[in-house]
Amino acid sequence: MSEKAAPISPLKNFLAGGFGGVCLVVVGHPLDTIKVRLQTQPAVVAGQPPIYKGTVDCFVKIVKNEGFKGLYKGMAAPVVGVAPIFALSFFGYGVGKKLVASHPDQQLGIHQLFVAGAISGVMTTVVMTPGERIKCLLQIQQGQGAAVKYAGPVDCAVKLMKEGGIKSMYKGTCATLLRDVPASSMYFMTYETTKKALVNLSGNSGTGLSPFQTLFAGGFAGILNWAVAIPADVMKSRLQTAPEGTYPRGVRDVFPALLREEGPKGFFKGIAPVMLRAFPANAACFMGFEVALSFLNWAAPNL
Repeated sequence: MSEKAAPISPLKNFLAGGFGGVCLVVVGHPLDTIKVRLQTQPAVVAGQPPIYKGTVDCFVKIVKNEGFKGLYKGMAAPVVGVAPIFALSFFGYGVGKKLVASHPDQQLGIHQLFVAGAISGVMTTVVMTPGERIKCLLQIQQGQGAAVKYAGPVDCAVKLMKEGGIKSMYKGTCATLLRDVPASSMYFMTYETTKKALVNLSGNSGTGLSPFQTLFAGGFAGILNWAVAIPADVMKSRLQTAPEGTYPRGVRDVFPALLREEGPKGFFKGIAPVMLRAFPANAACFMGFEVALSFLNWAAPNL
């Protein structure tokens, strides 16, 4: 399959991508909190039950102990970061398409779309890593009976900078790259190829996708994105929430430790809430992006 590259205004791309990202966070953050709690809970000690038995048990305990607002812990950090993250993501994808195309009107194949998505993943890491670090630290507070250390995202960022400087803020950069480069490749490639397939099947090439088709393409892209990303995401969450010195070599220490302690299944902890979140959150993201882009094209065609 292939697609024809179409130039997009960088400013429109920024605004539409930011709006799509906000939609994703609002819809998906509760399940993201559950995912992080499951991924970072201590290994089960013989004879003792785990803190959370699964997705439903985690949801019930968070709501019971912390109220529904507990599901939205750490949301401020990704909400503040989504505009630049998704702006860089969609902008990076556009740059990637131009780099892999030999001429502006070239029909790009799936391999070229995959490479373009990888470029997007690299570009977003600079913003994604500190935001993920702050988000994960806030999400696990009170999840294991610990005292509250951070009052919010700003307080968390200030304390991380005081404790370890910029290096502490960017803890988990390699793990984030391992997650986002292949995942972004799968994300954009799947969305573009699914859109094209749906248009061809419905025969509405002149009018584009219907809202339902856009939701389906975005949701399907989200599922495949996380199918690729989950092992690296588990390692990233472990690394970014561990006490300083736990993994001195970063992800190179996390991998063997996780494999030794929990086996291969440990790399898929939290997969249930991830997959429950993937479809609706990413459907909302791409729908928000497409709606915002359509509005901007109507309201400011020359922007």
